[in-house]
Amino acid sequence: MQKSKIPRIRLLIGDRVALGPGKASLLDIIDKTGSISAAAREMGMSYRKAWGLIDNINNDFLEPLVIKTTGGKGGGGALLSNYGKEILTRYLDMEKKANVSIASDLKWFSDRLSQ
Repeated sequence: MQKSKIPRIRLLIGDRVALGPGKASLLDIIDKTGSISAAAREMGMSYRKAWGLIDNINNDFLEPLVIKTTGGKGGGGALLSNYGKEILTRYLDMEKKANVSIASDLKWFSDRLSQ
């Protein structure tokens, strides 16, 4: 799989990584699938690793971003809280704004990279 040439933002607040591309992708996939295990499979990671990342994310913010649901006919699931949706939306918007603002510089650097 070829890596995207679009830069991704990693938010470092003090010495803490508040949010980066991996965590944002995990949140986005959980939002779309309603499942931590489905998101983990799609990202090629174990459920344990995905849950560890979610636990870290939930502990890093003032409110939980992911809410785990239990039981029921189809088993449990997970969903983004409204707070989690707002955090993810703002992060993705920041990425878009950053990419627009550096587009010409990014092209300049990309043109100078070896294949």
